[in-house]
Parts: sequence; C-alpha cells; structure tokens
Amino acid sequence: MASTAQAPVGTLATAFAHTARLLGVDPALAEEQAREILKAVPGHPEGEMLLGAALRLRGDARAALAVLGPLAQAQPRYAAAHYELGLTLAALGRGAEAIQALRHALGLRPDLINAWRALGDALTLAGDEKGADEAYARHIQASVKDPQLMEAAVALLDNKLAVAEHTLRDYLKGAPTDVAALRMLAEVGSRLGRYEDAANLLARSLELAPSFIAARHNYATVLHRLNRIPEALDQIDTLLKTDPNNPGYRILRASALVRIGNYDEAIEVYEAVLETFGGQPKAWMSYGHALKTVGRQADAIAAYEKSVTMQPSLGEAYWSLANLKTFRFSDAQLAAMEQALTDEGLEKEDRFHLHFALGKAYEDVGAYEQSFAHYEKGNASRRDLIDYDADDNSAHVARSRALFDKGFFAARAGQGSDAPDPIFIVGLPRAGSTLVEQILSSHSMVEGTMELPDIITMAKRLGGKKKRNESSVYPEVLGDLSADDLKALGEEYLERTRIQRKLGRPFFIDKMPNNFAHTGFIHLILPNAKIIDARRHPLGCCFSAFKQHFARGQNFTYAQEDVARYYRDYVALMAHFDAVLPGRVHRVIYENMVADTEAEIRRLLDYCGLPFEEGVLRYYENDRAVRTASSEQVRKPIFTDAVEHWRHFEPWIGPMKDTLGPILETYPEVPDMTGNGGIHCTE
Repeated sequence: MASTAQAPVGTLATAFAHTARLLGVDPALAEEQAREILKAVPGHPEGEMLLGAALRLRGDARAALAVLGPLAQAQPRYAAAHYELGLTLAALGRGAEAIQALRHALGLRPDLINAWRALGDALTLAGDEKGADEAYARHIQASVKDPQLMEAAVALLDNKLAVAEHTLRDYLKGAPTDVAALRMLAEVGSRLGRYEDAANLLARSLELAPSFIAARHNYATVLHRLNRIPEALDQIDTLLKTDPNNPGYRILRASALVRIGNYDEAIEVYEAVLETFGGQPKAWMSYGHALKTVGRQADAIAAYEKSVTMQPSLGEAYWSLANLKTFRFSDAQLAAMEQALTDEGLEKEDRFHLHFALGKAYEDVGAYEQSFAHYEKGNASRRDLIDYDADDNSAHVARSRALFDKGFFAARAGQGSDAPDPIFIVGLPRAGSTLVEQILSSHSMVEGTMELPDIITMAKRLGGKKKRNESSVYPEVLGDLSADDLKALGEEYLERTRIQRKLGRPFFIDKMPNNFAHTGFIHLILPNAKIIDARRHPLGCCFSAFKQHFARGQNFTYAQEDVARYYRDYVALMAHFDAVLPGRVHRVIYENMVADTEAEIRRLLDYCGLPFEEGVLRYYENDRAVRTASSEQVRKPIFTDAVEHWRHFEPWIGPMKDTLGPILETYPEVPDMTGNGGIHCTE
C-alpha cells in the first residue's frame, strides 16, 4: 500500500474497492488499509469514510465519530459519509442526531437501500412507528427492481393496500418463491391486521432464505403481536446472534419478556440498553412501565420524568404518571403540559394523552369543570382515530343471546376439556376486577397472571373475518363444532397460557374483562373453569372508563353514549347467561365488596371451591406484578372514596345517564332485558 501515493487513479479506485470489501469480512484489516490509503492521499473523503466505517464495525464508535463528524461537516453533499455518521451516532445512542444524519444522506441519495432500513430501526427505537413504517416501505421500494414489484412498493408506500395486495398476489402466481414479494405481501397483511396471514408468509420467506434478516425481524414483530411469545423470542434470539448490540432487537425482546411475565429479566434488558442508548425518551417510558408493574413506583416515576425531560411534548409519559393514580403533578409539571398543548404542530397522540393527564391533574385538586373539559377533549381526539361501531357490539350480543339457549348447552353437556384450572374474571374495565384478582392471587392455590388475549384471539380465528366489511361466523360457528373440537379448543387455551404460569399452583386467573362477550365459548370448551363477573355501579364504572385512556382494546370508552351502551349490552348478555346457565357465573358487586369485604371474600372463595385463608384478607401485602391501571391502588387496603367519585362530574354526564336508562335505575338488580316485564336479580 505504500506505493499508493504514486499510483494512478485506477490503482486508487482499486484500493478503495478492496478496502470496502474488507469491511464486511475483516474490519481490522479494512482499518489498516484505510490508514495506508490516507498516508498516500491525506484527507481523501472516501478514505476518511472507509476509516470511520472500519472503526465503527470494530466497535470503536467514538473513534469513528472523531473521523466522520468533521468529514460530514466538511462534505455536506457526501451521502455515504452522512450515512456512516448516522450509523455511528446510532451506535453511540444519540438517536435524534442519527435520524437527522440518515435523513440528510437519503435526501442526497434516496437509492441508499440500507440507509432506509437504518432509518427505520432508529425511528423504531425512538418510538415513531409511523415514520418507521414509511422508512421500511422505502427500503422495500429501493430493494426491488422488477417493474411489477416496484408498482406494488409504490402502492405500499402510499398506503394503497388493496392495490399493493392485488399486484403482489398476481406477481406471486408466476414467482411463488420470490422472498421479497412474500415479505411485501406480509407487510400488507400486517397493516390490515391480518397477522396470521403475515406470519405464514414470513415463515415461508425464511424457509426459502434463512439469512433474510429484514424478513426475520418482521416475523419476530408479527409473532409478538399475535402473542406467540416463545416463537417470537426464538426469532429475536436468532437476530441477536447476528447483531448482539442491536437496540431495536433488544427492546423487542424486553417487550416480549414483559408479555410472559418475566419482568425482572425485561428490566435488566431495558437497563442494559439504556446504559448505551440513554437518549431515547420512549425507551425510558417502556422501562417505567415495567418498573410500575413490579411495584417499584419511585423508580417508575423517575423513569417517566426522565422521558418528559428529554421530550417535553411526550404526552404518553405524562399520562403514564397520571395513570399511577396515586401520583400528584407539581405546578411546574401542570404548566409544562398546558404549554405543550399550545404547539399547533403537536402530534395527535401526544395531544390526547396530555388532555387525559391534565384531566387527572385537575381532578386531583378538585377543579372538576376544568378536569372534565380535558377528559372530554382527550376522548374526542381519541375517538377520531379509532374504528368503533356500537351497532356491531349490540349485534354480537343479540346473536349470542339467540344462539345460546338452554337447549344448546344441554345438548353439549360434558363436552370440552374437563380441566378446572382457569378462573376468568370478566366484566368491564375499571369495575374492580383487579381487586378481585389481587384477593384471589393472595390464596396459596391461585396464581394471578394478567389480561390474557387468548380467548379473544381464538374467537377471532373461529370467526374467520379478515376484512372490515366481512361478516364473522362467530358465535354461530360454535354450533358446528364436535365434542372433539371443543375439547381440543379447551386444551389449546391451556397450552397457550401455560407460559404465564410460573408458580406451579393448581389454579390461575385470566383477567381479560372483555371475555364476558365469550362466556358461552368459555363454558363450552372449559365447563369446569370458574367465571366471575366483577360489576360496579353503572356511572362509577362508565365514567371511570371514560376518563381512562387505554393502550388498546377498549375502543368503546371514548364517547359517553358508547361506553354507556356497551355497559347496557354487557348487562343484557350476562343476564341471559344467568337465565340459561343458572349459578354458572358468580357476580361480585364492587360496592358490596367495599362495604363488607370479608363476607364477600368468603362468598368468592366458596364459589371457587377454595378453603379460606387469612392471607386473602391482607391482599394488599401481595407483592405480585400488577399490569393494570389499578396497580398502585390494590397495593393498599380497600378504600371507599372512589365508590361515588363520579358525582363530582354529574353536571356534565347527562348523555351517559340517558343512555344507561333503566340499568341505572335498578342497579344492582337488572331490569328485564327482553321486554317481558319483571327484574332479573344479580344473583
């Protein structure tokens, strides 16, 4: 290499090409070659870029930055230098600067294929899912050369999913093993919420091309969304073997560990990532969620406050503080939230989170009119972003009542899995179900888990609905299932939830409240499981849900009429099961539990067939992980001040009261829901 100074241009180009090839196989030798080149042609931009890349790949990102920072500043139009600078800044945990550098590189050269993927990874770590999706779509677009695939990629980038799907399916008829096309079609499926289809396509893609890293990352993400956590972890571990320090893979692993209740391990992962990539406010927020779940409230508060210090407009972090329920905002924090709302460019998600947080802040100081105004604005903003039709829910309830009569269940008596293990706690969110769970999980024979999505996932699969305008065949399809089918479904549920059971206790709790809509399904596949309906005063429950922002799954809570109608449908369905399966469901009235705790606990244990233990009366001493909004409240003795807290807001909840109608007037008894007169009792 010493002769390079006198070498002709062609020889220099050959040296650069040789060094570039070495980057992927021997970064140390690439560094040596780059330094030799720079001895011959000091300050040459390409030589500096190759040296910086070699240093980064050797793991010395600080030395790489010392080379690439000045180079990028001196060469503002040298795309490769800015790309390498972006990768180096990302390796140093300087995410915002990395994103800026990568965007600059792509502005100069949109054909830098891997820069789009790097930008997607950086945006994912920063919590910008929309931006990441767009960057990944651009990566796909830049990766394909076939005109038909390019057409599909453009449609995908423009979110014209029907066009992209049609084009890709047509293309795959002639090229069924094209892994790029399979991955693109999987991306279409993911965006449409058809995760099972996406998983199958990605699995096929990886069968054909096991080293297709981008597809494997997609596959791990889709498996995570499907709650197939052991499989997701297998894919993540494979990814980490290729790139052990990749923060995106590590954060995804931490999130998967949380899903299966491995909180301590997840916290260790978050801490290790944040030690290097500490400039990521949303990563700090996720860390805070894990800390909150295991009861480390002070540490959780510190993590949330660190995230808003880094990003003062991060509404979800403020809401996370408010959602601790026992946290009180300072005057300075309240002013900061109000100030953030004045920014016209504030993201919609940040805006509605801030409104919910301010609603809680003003409620805590007794400024109820101001509080309600923020709750109302937050709900209206959130309602605009979701797809919820109250008629669909009412139709499901009506179809369930029509199908599940006494004869239907009598004809299937004794079928399903005979395992008694699950205890389902159903109802509406904010109805006291976490309290019931905490009490039962304080018993030596019962393990608390979390709100498990498995019954809902299985019901959706049986329904066969893939598009918004398609009709589901659930619950009617249950009538076509054989005894063997029902037993297999019961066993499937037990197998799917086995990973959640850590303590070896004979019984475990599934606290997904929305499972009330699947009471008939649960009874058919698990006839010996216990079903507990946690119920709270209609206005106490509905208003508490209205002022709560849920991360997912409770789209009925963002309008007064919607939440009240959902409550009314719920009461009607449970009254129906009381009639056709008398005594099958045990009801816990929240106000009764507050008024006479020991008596209600004894009734609850009797229903579950559990002997009384003194420990259940001291449920607040149980240090188990609690994932719901009530996590801090159930770590204290039962309190009565929330029973009628809705009365502070009574002047503004007329639509809720009007929609509830007779349900509100007869509570806790249930008015006749068939129009035949009379009242159904709650027990």
